[in-house]
Amino acid sequence: MNPQSRRDGEPARDSESSSGGERDPRPTRRGVLLGMGLVGLGGALAGCSTTAVPYDANEAGIAPNGPAPASMPGSGAMTGQGGTPGSGGMQSSPASASRAPARKKAKPKLAGTVLGDVSEIPVGGGAIYIAAKVVVTQPASGQYKAFSAVCTHVGCIVNKVTNGTIDCPCHGSEFTITNGAVVTGPAPSPLPAKRIKIVKDQIILL
Repeated sequence: MNPQSRRDGEPARDSESSSGGERDPRPTRRGVLLGMGLVGLGGALAGCSTTAVPYDANEAGIAPNGPAPASMPGSGAMTGQGGTPGSGGMQSSPASASRAPARKKAKPKLAGTVLGDVSEIPVGGGAIYIAAKVVVTQPASGQYKAFSAVCTHVGCIVNKVTNGTIDCPCHGSEFTITNGAVVTGPAPSPLPAKRIKIVKDQIILL
């Protein structure tokens, strides 16, 4: 190639004429432009976000029908106060955060029937509660006993407690105030015992 065939303004390169076709080591205009393009491409790639972009998004990464993907939390995202969690997000409700205090257990009501007051039962005697068919005695101070008021002879209701015995008016049977055993017949068996409880000076039939 002779100097006349080169572009106007470009001097002949001695390297090509003297070295038998070897390329000039100095950068050419094309090489400089190519280098600048690669540098710009690297910067663009470095600035790109790794967030997935919709297929039909524009250059800014915004889809035609919605905001940029980076503005929406992904599936299962959790946000702080004021945020909107994505699908599967967890939020703490005030009810779970502050549990209601445990309710105090109410005292169980006493089951049974109130017969009367302990002041009605004299020491060494007793009282008959006809409606409940129960006789309550106090053989010793503070010791209370209860028995069925139905005589075991023919089913009459006993009518008095005297001299340490429970007496039946029908045929004269007598029972001890201590354990209801037969003292005088014709009653064939003792009076059945009944369960009672003293609560605040009241006699409760259980």
